[in-house]
Amino acid sequence: MKKLLVLAVSLSFMQISIAEELRATKSDAEAMVKKGVGALKSGDKEKVYSDISAKNGPYTSRDLYLVVYRMDGTVLAHGANTKMVGKNLIDLKDIDGKAFVKERVELAGKNPHFWQKYKFVNPETKKIEPKQMYCERLEETIVCGGIYD
Repeated sequence: MKKLLVLAVSLSFMQISIAEELRATKSDAEAMVKKGVGALKSGDKEKVYSDISAKNGPYTSRDLYLVVYRMDGTVLAHGANTKMVGKNLIDLKDIDGKAFVKERVELAGKNPHFWQKYKFVNPETKKIEPKQMYCERLEETIVCGGIYD
């Protein structure tokens, strides 16, 4: 019985370790945003927006995906939910009532890049989790990629 308990605890820690490896890191998010910004600067913006919104495309990795907003809160590309493209989400709030898109737009108006915290549904777990979003302002847009804590 004791061996079974030890085995169960060991397997539990292995699952946690594997789950952590599947999650993107802060450096992953920063690199993905920089990749998106670079492509938008040098390429056909509409093509890049399409690539960002593509399921399992070049701008998604594990639980990390890009989102691009206009400075008014309208979604131009969304790596996890294409139904959001074209919608103005300025008034969208998280489970705690935080107007995170409005805050994001305000932060982008003051900072060329920043990190932001809020809560959002993780596309991998389908659960609401704390999220940190890294964003860079690019002309009149905001390019963001986030990680789940």
